[in-house]
Amino acid sequence: MKIKKILSIVLLTSSYAAFAQSFTVNSPNKKISLSLKLNEAGALNYSVNFKAKPVVETSKLGFKINEQADLMNNFSVLKVDSSTFNETWTPVWGETKTIVNNYKEIAITLKEKGEKPRIVQIVFRVFNDGVGFRYVFPEQPNLFHFVVADEETTINLTGDHKIWWMPGDFDTNEYTYNTSQISEIEKLAKKRDGAIFTATPIKGAFVQTPLMVKTKDNLYISIHEAALINYPAMDLKFDLSTFEATTKIANDAVGNKAYMRAPCHTPWRTIIISDDARDIIASKTILNLNEPSKLTNTSYIKPMKYVGIWLEMHLGLSTWDYAGTQAASDAGSDGKQKVKTKHGATTENTKRYIDFAAKNGFGGVLVEGWNDGWEDWFGKWKEDVFDFVTPYPDYDFKGLNAYAQSKGVGMITHHETSGSATNYERYMDTAYRLMASVGSHALKSGYVGKIIPRGEFHDGQWMVNHYLRAIKKAADYNIMVVAHEPVRPTGLHRTYPNFMAAEAARGQEFNFWSEGNPPEHETILPFTRLMGGPMDYTPGIFKIKKSSYYPGAKEQVHTTLTKQLALYLTLYSPVQMVTDLPENYEAKPDAFQFIKDVAVDWDDTKVIHAEPGEYLTIARKAKGTNNWFLGSITDENARELNMDFSFLDKGKKYTATIYRDAPDASWDKNPEAYVIEKITVTNKSKLLLKLAPGGGTAISIIAQ
Repeated sequence: MKIKKILSIVLLTSSYAAFAQSFTVNSPNKKISLSLKLNEAGALNYSVNFKAKPVVETSKLGFKINEQADLMNNFSVLKVDSSTFNETWTPVWGETKTIVNNYKEIAITLKEKGEKPRIVQIVFRVFNDGVGFRYVFPEQPNLFHFVVADEETTINLTGDHKIWWMPGDFDTNEYTYNTSQISEIEKLAKKRDGAIFTATPIKGAFVQTPLMVKTKDNLYISIHEAALINYPAMDLKFDLSTFEATTKIANDAVGNKAYMRAPCHTPWRTIIISDDARDIIASKTILNLNEPSKLTNTSYIKPMKYVGIWLEMHLGLSTWDYAGTQAASDAGSDGKQKVKTKHGATTENTKRYIDFAAKNGFGGVLVEGWNDGWEDWFGKWKEDVFDFVTPYPDYDFKGLNAYAQSKGVGMITHHETSGSATNYERYMDTAYRLMASVGSHALKSGYVGKIIPRGEFHDGQWMVNHYLRAIKKAADYNIMVVAHEPVRPTGLHRTYPNFMAAEAARGQEFNFWSEGNPPEHETILPFTRLMGGPMDYTPGIFKIKKSSYYPGAKEQVHTTLTKQLALYLTLYSPVQMVTDLPENYEAKPDAFQFIKDVAVDWDDTKVIHAEPGEYLTIARKAKGTNNWFLGSITDENARELNMDFSFLDKGKKYTATIYRDAPDASWDKNPEAYVIEKITVTNKSKLLLKLAPGGGTAISIIAQ
């Protein structure tokens, strides 16, 4: 790692602090300007400009503290520290081989006036593409153990901007996205999504983060948080008359938000800004605001593609439970089980998937429904359901792990907690020890249902700490983690690189038993959910319409087949599922070849086209090679995008295999129609991408 640090510290004396009320910090490239001001009431406010244009107008900072006065004003400036930081670091895995971390920092220490003053430090980092800030509470006599009643951070936007958002909800992030003006939030947020088991939308103009914003003068703004540890996740409440957003965090069963003990700090609040949407996708600011890796051993961390016994349950072709009563609808629409269905996680069926993975070079096999307990939990708020070590009678846990290893494949163990985090904590060590004993180094965890301990939310402080405990405990046993239904990621995979990916949004499975995900969904996710970290979206569906299994069924995937291929590039994850049934891939070996070829770990990434909710084109260079892969996707509209291959090495030739929509393809009427062609390209080549409605193009670009 190449590191260069420049540090300068300015310590202001108390006498100077009395009249030093305003501060300005510019980003290293001078495009972003942060202004701070301590007003006459002793409150510190901030504002942000981009290329001299206001992006965030005067905004407030502070807290409400239980049984104490608000921590909002009556401050004087005790000290100001400033520094410049510039390093290049190498991630264990990721979208690029190296990452530049360059910012200017200002840390303002505030001290209350009065007999028992409290001290708080607010640290701002200004990057070339945005701003991050957090509160730091140093050790002190007048603020030791304290309870946060509310965080009063505001982000005062400059107008009624266009936003891509989902309703505020501390128990799920599986909604479809709305696209609207800020002023329309409350009107559009009233509908409860019945397909989401734990949906509890917050009344009023509440939205979740990451939030994507576009101004009338074409500035793009992403609002989220980084390094979420020991604190609830952040939603935002908008004032629909001023367009000011106020931070709102989840409470616990007795109404408290966060239990703190100094010295401590909050997560970073992040505001990423550009006049080019491609810069938003490419930003590494959230990752850079997280601490470097804390793991001493990363040798077991291996990006991979995997197959699994998963989709067949969502299709209703098999069940999670041994008794055969929990399958999705075999009728295709009404969600009711009509006949008993076979158990999916059998030894025989699992060997079939292991053989398929080995034959096609995939690194893992996921098996859901292997362990005892599935008959007695769904829809019940029950604490003791699973022990995570007892397999069903028809599943040979140890034998299958040994069989997979003999084939060069790893087993991905599945732990569905049923939302009972207390139960899972009791069994973590035992369950992870069992995995380690059979050589299973990858885990998919799930948190379907309302949380136990009762009164806690998925996004509350207790659960945020639980998710991290699970990741750290897994690292003790050399286990990689993919989490479903957790709090949305905030870049913690830098600090704990065994945290490979998460769902934490509306995934592919909704297409098979609900109204599904609209064609624009995958063009919004990279600007929202994926800002915090990789997503396990489960791409690669070839059999698009559910009527292929159940005549008359209306459910379907709202994409074309080649858009499913392109998702391997546009929805980043170092662990990508090869989601469809083996027989559906074997029926289309020519299209399947792209999934076999595409990499999951990268030396370089280029964002070529980007517009939230409309289209996205990304090219990535496979780790340790000179081969590139490209994915381009659109919303419900057909689209033509001009691109060139200038990212390729000069003077070299490449074979480009293009997987594109057929001329008559569309997501709704002809989704499986595709064309494959090969051409030779160089860095001077140009290509017109023709994307069908709901369609996409995938290209493998292999050095000759």
